Amino acid sequence: MKPWIAVLLAACIPFAAVANEGGESKEGPPKVVYYSLNPPLVGNYGMDGGPRLHVYKADIALKVTGPEALAAVKHHEPLIRNQMVQLFNQQSLEALSSGESKEALRQEALKQTQQVLNDEEGKPVVEDLLFNNLIVQ
Repeated sequence: MKPWIAVLLAACIPFAAVANEGGESKEGPPKVVYYSLNPPLVGNYGMDGGPRLHVYKADIALKVTGPEALAAVKHHEPLIRNQMVQLFNQQSLEALSSGESKEALRQEALKQTQQVLNDEEGKPVVEDLLFNNLIVQ
């Protein structure tokens, strides 16, 4: 290869890289992220005055789309955690004993999380709430 061709090609490579970084690149749809509340929530529930202490451990993930939504969830995580702790503390033993009641709790947790974020951010931000693990004793 002739030396002047190599120099010409080397000079063109940076311009090709800049052209690809321009507005022509398509990022595609926003990315879905499942953000886990760490550490898992642990606490007492069903404080009915009985002799036995009831304990829960909830590993919760929040489904969000896009970096702005993820940043909002991270920023308001202490408020979200507080809301979840209050919700779990209000539960009775019967409310956490069946699959249907756990699904109802999941739906209520999603609703309250969306309400908190709607109050703070002006939109619900969280699309879904999942119990990765829910242990009750």
